[in-house]
Amino acid sequence: MTSRAYRGVAFAVLLFVLVQAGSLALVQTFFEQGYQAVENPDDPTNSVVYIGAILIATVLMLAAFKYDLDWIIRGLIIFVSGMLAFYVFSALFSPLVSIGLGAIVAIALFVYPEWYVIDTAGVLMGAGAAGLFGISFGLLPALILLSVLAVYDAISVYGTEHMLDLADGVMDLRIPVILVVPLSLSYSMFDEDRSPISENDQDGNEATTAADNTESNDTAVQEADADANANANPNPIGDRDALFIGLGDAVIPAVLVASAAFFSSAPNYNLPLIELNTPALAAAIGTLLGLLVLMWMVLKGRAHAGLPLLNGGAIGGYLLGSIVAGVPLLEAIGVAGIL
Repeated sequence: MTSRAYRGVAFAVLLFVLVQAGSLALVQTFFEQGYQAVENPDDPTNSVVYIGAILIATVLMLAAFKYDLDWIIRGLIIFVSGMLAFYVFSALFSPLVSIGLGAIVAIALFVYPEWYVIDTAGVLMGAGAAGLFGISFGLLPALILLSVLAVYDAISVYGTEHMLDLADGVMDLRIPVILVVPLSLSYSMFDEDRSPISENDQDGNEATTAADNTESNDTAVQEADADANANANPNPIGDRDALFIGLGDAVIPAVLVASAAFFSSAPNYNLPLIELNTPALAAAIGTLLGLLVLMWMVLKGRAHAGLPLLNGGAIGGYLLGSIVAGVPLLEAIGVAGIL
C-alpha cells in the first residue's frame, strides 16, 4: 500500500475507535437517564424486530431513490442526526444546551455538508446509536443481531447486490450514513469533478465499492476522480481522493462492545469516563482487526461485504475475552439462564 493508503486506513481506524469509545462512555449515563428502549433487554425477539425494521427501511430507501424522493431520505437522516447528537450531548450538558448543540449539528449538515461535518455528525450518531442499542440488547440478542446481519450483508452484496444500489443512492446526499476518509488534503465533498464511480458505470468498469447494510451501512472504497477508466489502474488506491465507510459498519459491531461492557459479569477496569471490561475490549480489538482485513481487501478494488469480517471479529473477540475473564461460555452467550 502507498503512504496515502496507510493514512486512510489509520484515519478509518480512528473513526471506529471514536465510535466505540463514545458508546462505552455513554452506556451508563444513558441507562441512568432511562434511555433503555425495551423492558427486557435479554429477550431474543428484540433482535428480530430490529432486523425487520432494517429490511423495511432498506426497501423504503430503495423506493425513494427510484422515484426521485431523495430529499425525504436526506431530511430524515439530518433530523435523526440532530436527535442522536442531542442524546449524546445530554450526557454532558443541560437539556437546553443539548438541544442547541443538536440543532447546530443538523443545521451544519443541511447548510455545509463538508466531509469533516459529516464525519463529526457520524461519530456522534454512531456513538449514540451504539450506546442506546448496547443497553437495549442483552448479550444473546446482541450476538443474534450481529450474526444475522453479517449473513444478510453477504447476501445483499454478493447475491442480490441491492446494497450496492443503496450505496450509489446515498453517496450524493452528503449525509452521515457514511464516514468520509480523505486521502488528499485538497479533497472536498463539493468538488463536482470528483463524483464516485458507481457499480455499473457507463464503461462497464467493475465498481470499487465494498458495501455493508444497515441504513446504507456501505463500507465503500469509491473512485473520487472523474476518470471512468481509473479502475484499470494496477494500483487501485492511486488516483482516489477519498474512501467511504458505511456508518453502520462502525455501529453494529460497537453494539456488542457496548453490550459486553454493560451486561457481562466480567469485572470492570474502573477506568474514568468509560465502562470497560475484558470481553468488551476484546470485542473492540476484534472489530478493528476485521476492519484492517476488510480495508486490505477493498483497497484492491473489489466490492466486499463489511459486516461478515467486522461482526465476526467482534464476536470472536468477545468470546475469547469472556473466556480469558473467566466467564463461562454459556453465560457469555447469554443462554445460561435458558438451558
